[in-house]
Amino acid sequence: MAVNLTANSMRSSDFCLSGWPAKKDHPMTPPERFRALLAKPGFVVMPAVWDGLSAKLSAQAGFETSFLSGSCVAASRLGGPDLDLVSFAEMFDSFNMIRGAAPDTLVLADGDHGHGNAMNVQRTVRAYGRGGAAAILIEDKITPRELTAAGKPCLPREEARMKIRAAVEAAKDSGILVMARTDCRPTQGIDEAVARIEMYVEEGADILFLDSPADNDEVKRGVAAAQGRPSFAVLSPGAPRATPSRDEAAELGFKIGTYPTAMISPVAAAIKAGLAALNAGKAETDSALSPADFRETLGYNDYDAQGKAFLLS
Repeated sequence: MAVNLTANSMRSSDFCLSGWPAKKDHPMTPPERFRALLAKPGFVVMPAVWDGLSAKLSAQAGFETSFLSGSCVAASRLGGPDLDLVSFAEMFDSFNMIRGAAPDTLVLADGDHGHGNAMNVQRTVRAYGRGGAAAILIEDKITPRELTAAGKPCLPREEARMKIRAAVEAAKDSGILVMARTDCRPTQGIDEAVARIEMYVEEGADILFLDSPADNDEVKRGVAAAQGRPSFAVLSPGAPRATPSRDEAAELGFKIGTYPTAMISPVAAAIKAGLAALNAGKAETDSALSPADFRETLGYNDYDAQGKAFLLS
């Protein structure tokens, strides 16, 4: 919902981004900070993270935001594919790892299908809101998933509407932004997918995500259906969908792009390389960090510096 920041009764500086009068000297919440970031010009690159180390390194690299990716959590926790096998508890535990390691990072949490019906959606949204997430993704896939890796069967349109309606209502407690995602393009076609994006805008979703557009024309239709609200894209290569470059995505009208395989795939490659080195009789690969760099990356020196305040004389 648009916020009138030029109300006659108060200066614009007296309002926070939620539209309510701002508390003086009160720090902005993660959702407020995320709204402010999205209001700025430019494309937001959002690394996909799954644990404390991935979040910490992303923050150190200068990224303000991160996506708690269900596919990355499935890969790291289960050693398997993203086929709706990860539970809410496992996702939320990973979220808490990320918040602990990178507390200033604005996290978009993958709420998946809300882990149940509309009431489960509300519980999921409220939990992430209380936990300090900036935004949460809710999608329209059917749960439990059919016993196949192919396709993404989705809820009937009006059931999907109720899930997003429930999410938007629950989000009012914390101000967390709601990203509404439709996965129906592969199974029900682009017209239905665009109609759902329009419906999610009507229901008050803050960010829109049309998954698996086939080409740039479909991308443009999805962006237009968002009616000026930010559109989100998955930009990792390899899936059967349109995958523009970062610059192309910005030109097409996307505001946020995430890269689910950008870090987890090189990590898997590094583990394989390390195991190959052990099998070859080596202690480590040539690409391994030096012991000093590794300790610095993990923060041993930071621990010593912070601990000095509590040393006994």
